[in-house]
Amino acid sequence: MISKNIEQALNDQIRLEGNASYLYLAMAAWCDAKGLEGCKNFLMQQSDEERFHMIKIVNYLSEVDGRAISPGIDQPQKDFESVGKLFEMLYEHEQKVTQSIHELVDLAYKEKDYTTLNFLQWYVEEQREEEDLARTILDKINLIGDSPQSLYFIDLELQKLCGSSSEE
Repeated sequence: MISKNIEQALNDQIRLEGNASYLYLAMAAWCDAKGLEGCKNFLMQQSDEERFHMIKIVNYLSEVDGRAISPGIDQPQKDFESVGKLFEMLYEHEQKVTQSIHELVDLAYKEKDYTTLNFLQWYVEEQREEEDLARTILDKINLIGDSPQSLYFIDLELQKLCGSSSEE
């Protein structure tokens, strides 16, 4: 049986992952409206991945006799200043999620909940990968800028990422 503290913290993480999924969906819609198909596809894929992260926690709570709460989702931002600013926001959001996962790990450790601690290790590694990917994209945008000509190449690069990445 899982403790109420861990159960609540995992439900908070479910909400954070759900909010991330909807934020990335809103980002994808913005990119679509700007004609950035590669960016849109990449962000749609990221949105799906965040939903997968959320469902993984829901399933875990069920397995350990906890109760998952379907989260209320915040209305995400729908307009963005630029592709560069959009990816800055994405990177900052991934850092926020990483911090939240680290806090969950700390709580599981303090409560000696080794089952949850083991479960969370997947998220620790996943967040390292997510932050690295976001930072790499942001570095490329910062290197070449986000002028209309540069956006074309950014869009192509992100489209390539969609075809080569594997879903967890």
